[in-house]
Amino acid sequence: MTFEPCTLLDTPLPPGRMITSEDSSDGNQILWLSDGPVAPGLWARIRAEHTRTGLWPLLLDCRDPGDSEFRPWASGELSPERMSSPGDHDPAELLAHWWRGYTTTDEVDDVLPPAERLAVTAPFGQRWPGLAPGRPTGPDPDKEAAEYAEFFASLRARVRLGLVPAASGADALAVAGWDGPANYDNDTAKFSTVLRTWEQRFGARVVAVGFDTLHLSIATPPTQTEDALLIAAEHFAFCPDNIWQGSRPHTLVSYAERLVDAHSWEFWWD
Repeated sequence: MTFEPCTLLDTPLPPGRMITSEDSSDGNQILWLSDGPVAPGLWARIRAEHTRTGLWPLLLDCRDPGDSEFRPWASGELSPERMSSPGDHDPAELLAHWWRGYTTTDEVDDVLPPAERLAVTAPFGQRWPGLAPGRPTGPDPDKEAAEYAEFFASLRARVRLGLVPAASGADALAVAGWDGPANYDNDTAKFSTVLRTWEQRFGARVVAVGFDTLHLSIATPPTQTEDALLIAAEHFAFCPDNIWQGSRPHTLVSYAERLVDAHSWEFWWD
C-alpha cells in the first residue's frame, strides 16, 4: 500500500514520514507519523476531511515518556499482515467467547482465584448477558470526538499524529497492525469488529492509541447504572484488565457506575 497524505489533504501537515512495518517483506507503508506533537485543532480538521480522503487521524502515544524510539509507531512494531478483516467476525460471538474464557476456571490461571473472578462479574457470573442495547441518537459523534481529541492532546504533550487509510477509526487499528491487546488475542481485527458496533450503538470514535492503550470518545453514554452494567460486561470481555488490574479489582457494578454519563472510554491491556 502506498499513499501520499500531503496530496490528499487540504489541511497542511507538519513534518512527518511514512512508516513501514518491521515485518513487511515488500516495504508496505501503513502509517504516516508526524515528527513532533500535534498542533491544536489538527486532529479535528483532518477528521473532517475523512469522507473525501479516506485517512483516519489517530493521536499516537508511546509506552514511556522517555521513549526515544516512540514505540511501537516510529519503530514499526506493527503487524498488519497478521490481521484478518473486521468483517470476518461477529461482535456478539466474539464478546461471548471472550467472556466464557475469562470467567471459566480452566482458561485463566494467574489473575484471580475462580471464586473471586465470579464475584467480580456478579450479577452475571459465568453467564454472558448479551449485547447492551444501543443508545438513542444524541450529540454529534464527530463533534464529541473533536472535543475529546483536543482535551487528550492538551494532557499529553508528547502525542503525535498518525494517519491511516481506513474506513473508520475501528478499522484503522487493524489496518495499521497495532497489537496492543496481543496478550489476550493477537488478531486486532477482532477488536475492530467490536469497535464497529460501538461506533453504531454509542457513537464511539477511536481518537487515541498507545503501546497497549486505547481511548474512545462516546457521544451517547449510558445514563443509568442498569444500562451501564451491560456495557460494563462488554468492556470486561473486550479488555478484562480494565476490571482486574489496579490495587484491587473492580466489580462490574462499581465499574458500571464510572460509565454513567462518561463521554470517553479508556482501555489498557497488561
